[in-house]
Parts: sequence; C-alpha cells; structure tokens
Amino acid sequence: MSGRPLIAVTSGEPAGIGPEICLRLIEFNSAAGNADLLILADRKLLAERAEAVGFAGKLREWTSGLHPAPGCLDVLHVPLSVPSHPGQLDPANADYVLQLLDRGIEGCLSGIYAAIVTAPVHKGVINDSGIQFTGHTEYLAEKTGTPHVVMMLAGGGLKVALATTHLPLKAVSPSLTQESLEQTIRILHAEMVRKYAITKPRILVAGLNPHAGEGGYLGHEEIEVITPVLERLRAEGLQLIGPLPADTMFTPPMLAQGDCILAMYHDQGLTALKYASFGNGINITLGLPIIRTSVDHGTALELAGSGQADPGSLFAAVEQAIAMASRHM
Repeated sequence: MSGRPLIAVTSGEPAGIGPEICLRLIEFNSAAGNADLLILADRKLLAERAEAVGFAGKLREWTSGLHPAPGCLDVLHVPLSVPSHPGQLDPANADYVLQLLDRGIEGCLSGIYAAIVTAPVHKGVINDSGIQFTGHTEYLAEKTGTPHVVMMLAGGGLKVALATTHLPLKAVSPSLTQESLEQTIRILHAEMVRKYAITKPRILVAGLNPHAGEGGYLGHEEIEVITPVLERLRAEGLQLIGPLPADTMFTPPMLAQGDCILAMYHDQGLTALKYASFGNGINITLGLPIIRTSVDHGTALELAGSGQADPGSLFAAVEQAIAMASRHM
C-alpha cells in the first residue's frame, strides 16, 4: 500500500460493540499516520451500525494497492451468514465470526497484513452453534500450527502473562507441569526481547498456592513443579524472581523488580491487571508466527448500537500492533 504496515482489524461478534468501536478507528487512523488500517467485516452491517451511531466518515471497499484517503475507513467485505441486530446473539453467525479470524490469520501468514487486531467475540454463542471454541488464543494457536502459545495482557503499567488460560480452577494444578511451565517461560522471555526490545527481561513468577505454598504446608506445586523449572532456567541466565506469593506480588516495591509477571492461572493475574487498566488494557498472544493483539473486554451486548462503547482498548491494541510490526519491518 504505502510502505507502512497494514493492520487487519476483525470486527468480532456482529451483535456486540465490535463493529461500532471499529468505526471509531477512523479517529485513530486520522491521528496515527504511521500505519494503514483495514476492517474485516460485513459491509452492510458496518453501514447500518454507522447510521445508528452517527458515523461521519466514508466506508470504502478495500483492494490491494489502494492508498489511504482522509475521512475513509477501508473495509474488506466478509458476508454475514444471516442479518444481525444489536444485542441479539444468533448462533447462525458463528461461522461468520470465525471466517473473519481465518481471513486475518491467512493474510498475516501470507505477508499481506503486518498484524491482526481482534475485536471481542462471544464464546458462548459460538459453542451454541455446535463449534467448540475456547477462545481467540487457542484458536490462533490451532490455525497457525503453534503447539504452545502464551496469553499476556498489558495495561496500567503492567504486563501479565498466564501459565494456564481458560480452564476451570480445579483443572489448573493438573495442567501445570514442568514441561508446560518451562515452555511458557521460554516463550515469554524470548518475546519480551523480540517484541518489546527488553534485552534481559526480569520475570516475576507467582506461586500457585496461598503464600506460595508456605514451604509445602499449603500445597506442593511450588516445590515439585515451579521451583525446579525456575532453578533450571536461571542456570541458563534467565532472570526469574519467584515463586512469589500472589497476594503481595502486585505491590509497588515488588513490581519495581520486574519487567513482566507470570501468573499461574487466569484470575490470579488478570484481576489486578484489569483493576489497573480496565477500558484501556490489551491482550497479546505470544509465541505465534504472527503479531496478534486484542481488546481486553467482552462484547458488551447491552451497549451495542448505542454509540456509547469506549474504543480505548481497541485504540491501545492497534497502537501496540503497529509498534510491534514496525520493529519487524
């Protein structure tokens, strides 16, 4: 296009706020000037939502080689399976949502897009359609043939990665093995170097149990799984601090010692992250052969079509994708 990175943005669940926060990217596009944005969506859906929220720009059908134009938002048309209405989920559109992701992934793998940014999807309605879907992270890993990826959220001055992702709490301990934890730490370390240009990243590692197991009195995962991995990787030169009690890990003195955090399970790490950054946090998938960032919120069906949805998280996700893509150009 213009020698700048082309960032693909999937509009997500059509009944949610994804389409309208994507429309707000015309504001970001006008101000950024250092990347080209492409929205993957049903063109009629975007036009309907644009009318509902008073979108002042022009929706333009994208073709390869098209140069950006002021006041225009470029759209790659992917047709809905059935018409969609704000706030009304329909399992019939689950395939459409996944087609958006597939088109974005294919474009990144082929080098057309420098990165993919994803608006929120609704896991429940995709599963209601008969398609097993755990989340973006797992879907991207499967579609890119990546055996091990790491989910990380960033915002509020924090970078929090997860050793396990979307699992019931009772499944966390059995899933936390030395092998999986070592893979996660290696990916996290490498991506801090590659994507964030931190030469020697310092990683704060949480324990799994209260008080990091209290020397075995409150659990043995720290002794049997976490500590042996940390000691082995420290011997290779990785800077790993822990295992740390999760209830004190997010205090300012402890945070000052690290560049990022590795939590053992979803809510252990993300409760603090979302408290610090809700509305402006982002999700990054580490370990993929492509760059992927995302919003840190859901579909907000109750706000769909109102024009009141905050695009801050999407703006932050696009900004991060551009920064990462620019480092690799």
